[in-house]
Amino acid sequence: MTSQNSFLEVDSLLETQLSQVDEWHQTQYVPEKGDQLLTLITEQHHTNFELWHEEDKARDPEASDSVIADVKRSIDRLNQKRNDKIEQIDEALLELLNQRKIKKLEDARLNSETPGSMIDRLSISALKIYHMEEETRRPDASSEHRLNCETKLHLLLEQRRDLGECLQEILEDLGSGRKFLKVYRQMKMYNDSSLNPVLYQKKTLL
Repeated sequence: MTSQNSFLEVDSLLETQLSQVDEWHQTQYVPEKGDQLLTLITEQHHTNFELWHEEDKARDPEASDSVIADVKRSIDRLNQKRNDKIEQIDEALLELLNQRKIKKLEDARLNSETPGSMIDRLSISALKIYHMEEETRRPDASSEHRLNCETKLHLLLEQRRDLGECLQEILEDLGSGRKFLKVYRQMKMYNDSSLNPVLYQKKTLL
């Protein structure tokens, strides 16, 4: 899936995300600094890793209200970080485009989904594949459950290949000037104390 116009080796990205999910289930995550874009992609991926397991905790029917409240706050924090990292990935790609002085063609088009968003979806895909594959080997599950999960796993793998090809295509289009990139801000209001009325109204009462 690589080409001279690409800013990222997509085949390598697909393999790395899957291997990182496996690795992080075995050993503690240790942040590493290197290539800016790859570092951001890893940080974003690990944020989804953390988010996945917090979401699992939130669905424990035996969890106390205080535990659920703590988990929900953690989920809010991680969701904000996730969205911030998506924007930072797109910013890094835009900077690479500017550095290479890519000229936008006259008929260049804007893609509705940015590479950062697609990389985020691939990250979640890697997590789904890891956990679905686990279900195919679950000793306490019925054979029907395992077979059903195998079918879902094959579909997830196909979807991952398709999305990887879409990411490769947009990177090539950006590199050739056939498409151009804008960084769209999520502008999440609920975490901003100046925009969330529940938060700023409390501040005025103090």
